[in-house]
Amino acid sequence: MLEDKQIWGNIKKGDKTAFKQLHEKYFHQMCLYTLKSVDESGVVEEIVSDCFIEIWENRNKIEIRSSVKYYIFLMLRHNIIDFHRKNKILTDSIERTPEPAEEEVFDEQQQYAALFSALEKLPGQRRRILELAVFDSMTYNEIAQKLKISKNTVKTQIGRAYRFLKENLKPEDFYFFFIIHRQKAINRQ
Repeated sequence: MLEDKQIWGNIKKGDKTAFKQLHEKYFHQMCLYTLKSVDESGVVEEIVSDCFIEIWENRNKIEIRSSVKYYIFLMLRHNIIDFHRKNKILTDSIERTPEPAEEEVFDEQQQYAALFSALEKLPGQRRRILELAVFDSMTYNEIAQKLKISKNTVKTQIGRAYRFLKENLKPEDFYFFFIIHRQKAINRQ
């Protein structure tokens, strides 16, 4: 696999394959980074996609002096802040958007990417149920009512989702998943 600087050099030459490679490498991480301050998954993907469009359209003007990863996450942060300003969301949301760390401190984003990738492998309804429980902090009853299914189905699907994640994530990433779950529940209170 090519290094980011090589990929970027190819992108500047108009190489769509290199651009696709950059997209595949960072899309999930960028979505999870955005999810820290934007709660709607459709909006999250739109913000990240807009960032990639901006990168492609301005590839000849962009000069990256640090790492490619740092640059695209910094660009993403600016797009998140613009989204909040356009939608007049309180400045508290803007302040919660962390500035991207230097290259060495991206471990958390990598854990988010591993988690997001594992979540994508879950069957549709199971994933939706788990996302409602974890990311929206909904109770089993609330999920059952929203999806028009039984509470027992919700319990079963969440149990199967947890088992799948435990089998498919490294122990530290699985633990990280529970930290996110707990933090979302605390923030909702």
